[in-house]
Amino acid sequence: MVEINGNRLAVEVLGPPGAPVVIAHHGAPGLGSRAEPKASFGRLADTYRVVVFDARGSGQSEGNGTFSHEQWAADIDGLRQWIGAEQVIMAGGSYGGFMAMEYAIRYPDRVSALVLRDTSPDNSNEDKALANALASSRITVDREKLTRIFDGTVRDDADLRDCWREILPLYDYHYDPDAVEARVAATPYRYEAHNYAFSVNIPNYDLKPDLPKVTAPTLVTVGRTDWITPVECSEQIARLIPRARLVVFEKSGHSPQIEEAALWTETVREFLREVSPA
Repeated sequence: MVEINGNRLAVEVLGPPGAPVVIAHHGAPGLGSRAEPKASFGRLADTYRVVVFDARGSGQSEGNGTFSHEQWAADIDGLRQWIGAEQVIMAGGSYGGFMAMEYAIRYPDRVSALVLRDTSPDNSNEDKALANALASSRITVDREKLTRIFDGTVRDDADLRDCWREILPLYDYHYDPDAVEARVAATPYRYEAHNYAFSVNIPNYDLKPDLPKVTAPTLVTVGRTDWITPVECSEQIARLIPRARLVVFEKSGHSPQIEEAALWTETVREFLREVSPA
């Protein structure tokens, strides 16, 4: 545990001292944890110093104070200072992509490169996701549970787990019910952070006016059949950030870092070799 801004965060550091630092932010506040970025960005730890952590209110970290984007971005900068880096490669997928972009906008001088995966520049992805969920031929979604998880009105950790199980079959390119149940069992549930993120942060989330100011080289990756942050969201980010590079993974849903792991990892490596060589 590392104390950052008066709150203890669960942090892991992978890779050699002295290498360029990657801070990788997990998605899904109250559902996500450092396990995902550790598995994906941890592959780069042979040549980069990779920092993964449970954000305030998620995973094993404490949940003191607020769960605002301003606070979460300040926590990222606290980690940068703690690891002793003047600049970092900022990375994140899904809601972690929200925070990676927030950090690049709020702390532009601290970001040497930006790596995004399956994310959105504003909250318009929610309407797209709702339409995709209701049109899915894979499952029939319980509209009430979908509304609770999107509105941030789940009742407790058990209800969050139940709502999460409802939408998980939509995420992958290939649907595997056993894999869904394994993810349900492995997820750390923290409903307070989830509710705050979706009831307070998301209604006001819109980075489009600020993205043209991002100066860091940027890679945007997305799965072709991503239901919750569809390809058009990543296309919009790539149009708004100057000289951003967009790569679409044709046989992936929301997680090309898992479903096309080798190709996704090599794509990220190639980008970083160009813009921030180890």
